[in-house]
Amino acid sequence: MGVLLALLGGLVAYSFLSLRVLKQYERAVAFFLGRYWGTKGPGLIFLPVGFASQKRVSLRIVAMDIPPQDVITRDNVSVKVNAVLYMRVQSPAEAIIEIEDYRYATSQLAQTTLRSVLGEVELDELLSDREKINGILKGIIDSRTDAWGIEVAAVEVKDVDLPQEMKRAMARQAEAERERRAKVIAAQGELQASQTLAEAAKVLAQEPTALQLRYLQTVVEIAAENNSTTIFPVPIEMIRPFIPELRRQDTSAAAANKGTDALPAPDLSALLPQFKTGEKTKKPDAEQ
Repeated sequence: MGVLLALLGGLVAYSFLSLRVLKQYERAVAFFLGRYWGTKGPGLIFLPVGFASQKRVSLRIVAMDIPPQDVITRDNVSVKVNAVLYMRVQSPAEAIIEIEDYRYATSQLAQTTLRSVLGEVELDELLSDREKINGILKGIIDSRTDAWGIEVAAVEVKDVDLPQEMKRAMARQAEAERERRAKVIAAQGELQASQTLAEAAKVLAQEPTALQLRYLQTVVEIAAENNSTTIFPVPIEMIRPFIPELRRQDTSAAAANKGTDALPAPDLSALLPQFKTGEKTKKPDAEQ
């Protein structure tokens, strides 16, 4: 009786030792006497101790960092690029049986693919069209890891490290592009302004009084600034009747040139008798 109880107790202990608990996101690839026995889990599973073994595999998505890679693009620019790979195990049995270490193999494959793909694109395409490059990387890596039971969810180029010389060249290029746009916009503004001024000139030409009103309006706008000096030109015809000397010259010129409309040039020496042309003012004897 005692032997039976001991045998029963040993059987119970062996059964407890053979039980395994797997989480919801885990699967166990079981081997019985070295042969594939099946994929177990999740929950409570039975693996006979000494006869069966297991390899636990997580089915969650893994974010794998791809180390920075020195890449020479198609236009011979040396850059350093790193990326991130999102993968998950789709078939635990293939991930364990077909390859020794699926994570290490996937990482090495991603690094090699990253160098080869980026070596076939130009720098401008790498900087501006990353979605296309990410799609190419994902397609190549996913097709290669499909036989290992690995599904690649996404591949993202994370950072592109450019040399300082290339950064300065790109900055100069961007600055030149901005200057070109500014000059084009300024030229377009001048064209539109000239067209508007031409239309305004046509309207003002129909009414000469409008030009004088516009002139006076401009003078008023200038006079609004307290720190400005306004030079207001007055036509000589407006002050000619008030200067006797000019009036006498106009009368004599009209008598000499009958029938002509031309006005003689005024003799300014008559208005300023103290200044004589061609003579120098003598200094007083005290100053000499």
